[in-house]
Parts: sequence; C-alpha cells; structure tokens
Amino acid sequence: MRLQQLHLLLSIAETGNLRASAEALHVTQPALTKALKQLEEELGTTLAVRGPKGLRLSPAGELFAARAASALRELERARAEVAAFGGNAVGLVSVGLSPAAAMLIAPRALARFATRWPEVQVRVIDALYPRSLAQVRAGELDITVGPLPIASVPADIVVRPLFDYDHIIVTRRGHPLAGKRRLADLSGASWVRIGPAGGPGDPARREFEALGLTSPKVQMQCESFSTLLSLMPSIDMIGIMPRGFFERYGPREGLVKLPLEDVLPRITICAAWRADTALTLPAQRMLDALSDESAAYVHQPARRSPASQPAGLGLARASSPKSRSHQGFQGDGKSPFR
Repeated sequence: MRLQQLHLLLSIAETGNLRASAEALHVTQPALTKALKQLEEELGTTLAVRGPKGLRLSPAGELFAARAASALRELERARAEVAAFGGNAVGLVSVGLSPAAAMLIAPRALARFATRWPEVQVRVIDALYPRSLAQVRAGELDITVGPLPIASVPADIVVRPLFDYDHIIVTRRGHPLAGKRRLADLSGASWVRIGPAGGPGDPARREFEALGLTSPKVQMQCESFSTLLSLMPSIDMIGIMPRGFFERYGPREGLVKLPLEDVLPRITICAAWRADTALTLPAQRMLDALSDESAAYVHQPARRSPASQPAGLGLARASSPKSRSHQGFQGDGKSPFR
C-alpha cells in the first residue's frame, strides 16, 4: 500500500471524477485507474463505483477513506514534530475556538505563539460542541477550546478546564422585558438560542426547571455571535450571551442586559484534544499559550475590560490546570457545561 493510493481515494471522494483526481495528483488517468485497482485487490473489496453523477466511494471505500485521512494527518504531524525537534519548526496547528474563547483569551495566546513559532501556520476555525469533538476525533483539529458538557465527553478525549465566565440575558433597548428582574417574568418570552441545544446559549436549561417554570420558547436559532449582534437590535427576542462579549459589543449595538436577581450558573471553558495521539510540539506549545492566557485572565482583572487589547508578549508563565480525561470531573448540578 502506497501513500499515493491513499491520496487517490481521498481525491475521488472530493471530486467524484478520475480525470479531475489525476490532474490534482499530477499523474495520468490510466496510472490512477491502475493504482485504484491494486488497492482494491489488496483490500479485497470494491472501493469506488460509477453512478449517474460520476464516481463515488462504496460504503467500504468511505470507511477506508476516513481511516486514510486520519493516517495522512498523523504523518503530517510526525513531519512537523521531527522538524520542530531539529529546530526547523514548520507545519500547521489547527485550533477550534468558541466565541467566548476567541474573544477572551485567543488574541494574546495566538500573538504569543506567533512570536515563538513564526514558521508554524495556525489555522483557526469557529468550533461549537458537539461538532468540535468530532473534528478533534477525526484529526481535523489539534485542539478545540470552548464550553463542554464534561460528564458526556467521550473517554477518547482529554479535557483541561481553563477558566470560568459569567453569562447574562440580553435584549434590544426598549424591549418590554428589558427591565425584568426574575426568570419567572420571562416565561412567555420569545428566545433566540445561540449555539447547540443544551449548550450555554440554550435557554431550555435547568435554571427554569429548578424554579418550576415551563421551558422557554425558542423561536430562532443562531450559530454566530456576530450574526446575533446584527439581528437582536431589530427583533423582539431575548437571548443568553457571555458577559465579556456583551460588555465589549452589546451597548454600541443597541443591546441591554436584563437586571436579573436570579443568578445564572457560570460556564467553564475547556481545552480538548485526542487521548490516543500525542500533540505535536507546536500544538503542545499552543496549548501552553492558551493555558497561560487563561490563567492571566483569571488572575488579572484588567484583562477582562472591554477596552483591553493584546499588548506585549512578556507575560510570565503561569501554572496551568492539570490535564486529565473527562473522568473525575463533576458538575455542580446546575449546568452540564461545567
């Protein structure tokens, strides 16, 4: 089995066409056809079949392609690890960030990393649970950072708590419910849910159940805080938002915080990565930078100011929380994202 054959299968999955795959891999189409046949003979099964829309992978081909993609990513990680060991750090670190993590710790952490590892390319993508864990497991992300339901994180994922943050309920300025002080007063409101069901931005959570209230009416679902900022000033809905995000962007966009007396549980931001694969040296240093910046966020209140911006990179190394698997983490009974 050759690496070219693995690249071939992934190319077929992407293009659905042998000619396009041959052009992408810079080989002739007959050579590609021969390589595919040899791979099928070696595995003893058909990997690709022709259909009305071109070439597609068989069920066995899809299964093997998923494993091939993971194997090729591991080889890339190995190359990056060897290069870093030799002092010629190159390669790629892929990091998934939730909106809260992207705003509160990522700017300084990424600036610190870029100074230390200028030759390493960093890929940053929006990441929300549960897809973020699937991306980590598939090798698409080295690390994901965001709120996670600790008790239900699979055993093949390592979780490190980084910091806690508050979230609040917000709405547009002038909304009839803008001055309400109790969750009970919001029972008939229309809500916008930010992020996945059961996540920090979902109003259908235990706070309402604990008070014997009916589940909130979710009228709109939104995956992006930036989109939410553009929508909420014009709609008659309320939603849950990280306090730091609101303080930085909410007032200037015409949003207000409800003066609730009921306390919402705090949310824990965690870093997560695969338990069965060692992080490359650059990925480990990225994790260190994120952990250091989280410690600074907790211990230096000035960093929580909406006006605070990334500055110098001379922050001393702070102690990082101990890495561990999800086993042993216990919530406080208020939020699964602890």
